[in-house]
Amino acid sequence: MACILLIITQNYYVNGKDTCVDYRQRTLRSEVNCTGIGLHSGEKVNISLKPAPVNTGIKFVRKDLPGSPVIDARFENVIDTTLATTIGHNGCRVSTIEHLMAALFGLGIDNVIVELDGPEVPIMDGSAAPFVFLIKSAGVQDQEEAKRFILVKKPFSIKEGNRSIQIFPSKELKITYTIDFKHPLVKNQTFELKFSTKNFAEEISKARTFGFLKDVETLKRNGLAKGGSLDNAIVVDEFKILNEDGLRYQDEFVRHKILDLIGDLSIVGAPIIGHFRVKRSGHFLNQHMLKKLMASKRHWKVVKFGPEAEAGTGTLEVPTFALPDSVFA
Repeated sequence: MACILLIITQNYYVNGKDTCVDYRQRTLRSEVNCTGIGLHSGEKVNISLKPAPVNTGIKFVRKDLPGSPVIDARFENVIDTTLATTIGHNGCRVSTIEHLMAALFGLGIDNVIVELDGPEVPIMDGSAAPFVFLIKSAGVQDQEEAKRFILVKKPFSIKEGNRSIQIFPSKELKITYTIDFKHPLVKNQTFELKFSTKNFAEEISKARTFGFLKDVETLKRNGLAKGGSLDNAIVVDEFKILNEDGLRYQDEFVRHKILDLIGDLSIVGAPIIGHFRVKRSGHFLNQHMLKKLMASKRHWKVVKFGPEAEAGTGTLEVPTFALPDSVFA
């Protein structure tokens, strides 16, 4: 559960006692590596996650290209949202970053260098769980500087046809997401997440990407989804789920949409404290919303907690990044 913090003259209390909260920046304790296949490229990719100093953010390094160009994972560098979130700079690009970014956000990792030898982050099993496991294997290192949080001050909304994102001031990070597909196995699903690392790891990180068989066949004919298989995606035909083991959650579809949203939100570089009400969104609308929101500074402000906190912020539930070992038992 997230801690309720009462901020009084820059001191922190939980239930009337001084406490240490998850306000510090984080990196990895050691380097960790893995190999996988790009969902759309079908190419084998080696990826390494490395510790980084405070205020580095998340940086992607293309080791396969001359000079090993670096791309900062920032919303300003998002260049494509077709079927995945792609960042790029000076002609260099890295695609399908959202599941890895969600895992880093979910475990409170602020600073890391991501090195890879291909154009796409490997899809792994189609969820964020393998990346969560990798990060836990590397270990998490607290750093001696406070995290930044973005506190929503005024309601904000954006709409495109029947898709919409609304954000409301809230004492915590909460996501209420609704999907509506004209398919008997998916239909209308709603899930609400009150964010903490424990809730993310248990309820969201394992939810896999999904697609409909007719669409997958069309993508493959057009040179996309070359690495897609039943090992890394839920595939649904007109009447049934084709994966032999079925679903991990009865509402795995909407949970994966929340996973994608968290991955897209993470590109802002600071956890957002607010209540997101989302209907039928996707990577394009997620990123469009972030650009509009960040440009409208009357809707939010940056806050810090801990020694550098500003007084008078009020009572908030700061996102909790503590992760019980039992989650991965």
